[in-house]
Amino acid sequence: MRIILASQSPRRKELLELMGIKNFDIIVSNADETMDNNLTLEEMSQKIAYKKAKNVFERTMGDRIVIGSDTLVIKNNKIYGKPKNEEDAFNMIKELKNGEHKVITSLSVFKEENGNQSEYLDYDISTIEIKNMTDEEILSWIKSGEAIDKAGAYAIQSKFAVYINKINGNYYSIMGLPINKLYDVIKEYI
Repeated sequence: MRIILASQSPRRKELLELMGIKNFDIIVSNADETMDNNLTLEEMSQKIAYKKAKNVFERTMGDRIVIGSDTLVIKNNKIYGKPKNEEDAFNMIKELKNGEHKVITSLSVFKEENGNQSEYLDYDISTIEIKNMTDEEILSWIKSGEAIDKAGAYAIQSKFAVYINKINGNYYSIMGLPINKLYDVIKEYI
């Protein structure tokens, strides 16, 4: 069975490898990721993950599994996407520090086998508490170059971990892919 990751995220690639999946293709989705303010945050995340997986599924053929995912970082109903620049990253961390925020990660899996198609859609919510950080600590983190391509301008699996007081939820979902749920959907193929 061909397994396809509909993401260019190095973290999601790393998590598939962690699951023991050795052979998979990466096909980046070009789906529209515009937010729909008429949906709940959970529904928004699921819709984006669904659109990513469906976009790649429709561009491929044969027996295959297509995996799409989306991660939202939220505090006080404000969504923190990938920062546009270092100043944006600084402001994000300044707002996220010294308190809790949520991370919603959705998973969408499209499968076709012998002409039969199925879909799976779910999400995880985790809570993260970032401790208080000085402006110098925030700037040092941003200057590391790791803040720019990550929702919320941080990565829990990086040296930013020293600023995490606690998490409540699935660590791998916070990284970007709920591998516990993905495993249940595709375990017969890995």
